[in-house]
Amino acid sequence: MSHSLAAVSPAASMRRMAARALSDPDSRSVLIGILAVLLVHLLLFATAPYLLRSEPIHFRPRAQQSLQQFNIEIAPDAFVKPVPKPPPPSRYVEANPNAPDNVPDKTNNFSSQNQQLAQEKPQPDQHNDKPKTEGRKDFQSNQVVSGQLTKPQDTVPISLDSAKQPVKTEAAPKQAQNPLSGYEKLVPGDEGFGSNLGKVADNAKPVPEKVEGANDAPLIQSAQNTEPAIDPKHPRARPVLQQVHTRPAIFEDNQFGTSNIGPIAYNAKWSSYGAYLHKMMEAIQIQWERILIESQTSPPPGSTVTVKFTLDSKGKITEILDVESTSTEQGSASCVSAITNTAPYGDWSDDMIAVLGNSQELTFMFFYQ
Repeated sequence: MSHSLAAVSPAASMRRMAARALSDPDSRSVLIGILAVLLVHLLLFATAPYLLRSEPIHFRPRAQQSLQQFNIEIAPDAFVKPVPKPPPPSRYVEANPNAPDNVPDKTNNFSSQNQQLAQEKPQPDQHNDKPKTEGRKDFQSNQVVSGQLTKPQDTVPISLDSAKQPVKTEAAPKQAQNPLSGYEKLVPGDEGFGSNLGKVADNAKPVPEKVEGANDAPLIQSAQNTEPAIDPKHPRARPVLQQVHTRPAIFEDNQFGTSNIGPIAYNAKWSSYGAYLHKMMEAIQIQWERILIESQTSPPPGSTVTVKFTLDSKGKITEILDVESTSTEQGSASCVSAITNTAPYGDWSDDMIAVLGNSQELTFMFFYQ
């Protein structure tokens, strides 16, 4: 019996060796490590010329990229803090036209002129924000003086033709005159001089004789007092006391006043809005009185009418918002007409628009008494 072995090819022997190496864990680990070392050396060989050179690298821009220009505009007030808007006026009070101009230290009241809190009879140890007034206890008022805006009408016509009026002439009384009492007389003597003095009489005049008359007669003799005689058909005008040029007022009862003495007044600072309201209220007051006189109506005493409306910066009444009334229908209509008929009241000033805006809501209360 014979046995023979065939020769193995080199490729087959390599495959067998690789299979034995892969099947053995230790041989497989060594093979993986050798492959990793070879891969690392290949990477270092490829990148070493770029990593180890010292000369600078110049990058050229791509041909398709072009430089872009940007224009940035900043508003002039972008980083400026806006000025805070001044607060609107707090409370309007009607000024006393007879009070002197005096700026108060601190107050929330504004008016048509500067005023300092005062009253005619001071109250010691009293420091309130209102002067002492006597009036209604159930009424809030911003007035401290009452007056009249229109001149009262004469009930009886007066004749202006002075030439036709009878004239009453009276002669002035005579003045009492006494002769002079003489002069000082000196008499010589052995031991000195003697004198004789005369007593000076009342109304002494250089006249030879005494004249009887009145001691308080006018100095000009034969003067005549001429005055129009009283004519029952054409009586003289009734004398009228001088009124304060301000609106008629209804006072609020306040028993606690101030220690400042002077014409009665509130603490108030002047503002263009206060002057505007002052003229506006005077115009409405005159128109209201004219409507009542022409219509010959007398609403119930003690009744009130409150009108709420909107006034724009052109002085126009844009809307009547509400009318609350305890008076008659004609009494309410008279108040609304007094407001609307006198409009427009004129353009607002720039500082008024800055504080109030383009419109303002106002409330007026009319009181019938």
